[in-house]
Parts: sequence; structure tokens; C-alpha cells
Amino acid sequence: MAAGVTGVQLAAAAGWHRTKVSKLEHGVTAPSADDIRAWCRACGADGEAEELVAALVASDSMWTEWRRMERAGLRQAQESVVPLWERTRRFRIYSSWLIPGPVQAEPYIRALLDATRARRGLADDVEEATAVRVAKQDVIHRPGQRFAILLEEAALRYRIGGRDVLRAQLEHLLAVMDLPAVSLGVIPLDADRVTLRPVEMFFMFDDELVAAEFVSGALNVTAPAEVRQYGEAFEMLASMAVYGDRARALIGEALVALA
Repeated sequence: MAAGVTGVQLAAAAGWHRTKVSKLEHGVTAPSADDIRAWCRACGADGEAEELVAALVASDSMWTEWRRMERAGLRQAQESVVPLWERTRRFRIYSSWLIPGPVQAEPYIRALLDATRARRGLADDVEEATAVRVAKQDVIHRPGQRFAILLEEAALRYRIGGRDVLRAQLEHLLAVMDLPAVSLGVIPLDADRVTLRPVEMFFMFDDELVAAEFVSGALNVTAPAEVRQYGEAFEMLASMAVYGDRARALIGEALVALA
């Protein structure tokens, strides 16, 4: 050990059975906050204990399964994130497979939530959940809040809800592009991806939290170094995107494909 304390000495100092040190070292047993403090104390590193405890707490809360978040229904799941949306001032959102929540049209929202309800066998509160999500979108009209949204061009083509729902969504997207708080970029299919390939969908809430979405749940990243990595990835993706008239042209092409 770097502190010059043997496993036997550490166990004795902490009041543990001698095998516990080995189990903790090799990940057989997960440490508690008290274990971390005792280990640091025995190694003369009390000053590092609370930072390590904070890292432990963060790792325990990083992964949220959809089934746990949605067990009380889709409406409550939507309501649970309202405080975070309301206190965030700078949103950075990247999506490779759907139009993200703040700029979704109501029929698109309903189609997404109904599919989620059916796939996960949830109670049918889709209308209530849709109403909550629509109400959440008020944040894009509030002074002081900014939205930088990046979409892969493919997200403009996936027919979530069918042809008519996607048409309404693309028309809505063209309208919200005019809002002063919204910056929308589209990464063309033919963009050079040598810098960074398409990655998981993620939402950045200021520099406080990144929520990355996967099939079975969401990864909530709060460690500053990891949040910075997502920020750097966002900047790389943003450099590949087109904006303004060029982005509108890509949305227009997706609309023509629905004719």
C-alpha cells in the first residue's frame, strides 16, 4: 500500500477481520462511507475521506432504471425533473435518434409516451404525462434560459408516430428555430466524423449534471471531470453541425421525403 501500511495492520487499525481488506481491494465487497473513513484514518489520509465518500454517493446515484423511475406512472416521471429544468439556465442537448423534449410537438410527445407505456407495460396516464411535458416546454420562452440543441440528420427521418406525426414535428421544429433562446444545429449524414462518431443521447444541465439516455435507464453524471468531457464532446459535435438556412434546408428535405 502507498501509505506503507500492510493489510494486516490496516485491518487491526480499523477493527476489521483481516480478510475484509482483501475483499475491499479486489471489489468483492463494496465499501460503505464508514469503511472509507476508517481506511483513510488508518493510512493517515483523513483529508481525502470526504471526497472519496462523495464519489461513492455519486456512483450509487448515477444509474436510474426507467422501470424504477416510471413505476408510479409516466406523469410522475415527467414531473420529477421539473425542478431541474426550471433552475437550469444553459441547456446543451444532443440527440442522434429523436427530437428532444424541449422542442417536441404535442403529437410527437404523445406517440413517444404511448410507445413507452406499451413497451414497459405501464398504467395508461399518457394524456396526463403529455400535458406535463408540454407545460415543461415553457422554459424555452423564459428570459435567461438558453438552449443549444444538436441533432443528427437521421433524427429528422425516423417516423416516430408515423408520417403525419413526423410532418407536424418537423414543421414545429422550423417554428421553434426562430425563438431567441434556441440554437439548433443539424449534423449532416455526410459530415466527416473523424473527430467524433455519433454517441448516446445526452442532456447537459448547466455544468451541474449530464443525463445520458440508454435502453434500460439513464446515467446521471455529476463528477466535474466527466461533465467537462461531455462539454468537450458537445463542442466537437457542434463544429460538425450546420445552422440557420442550411439546417432549415435539411429539415425541408426531410419534409419533402414525407410527401
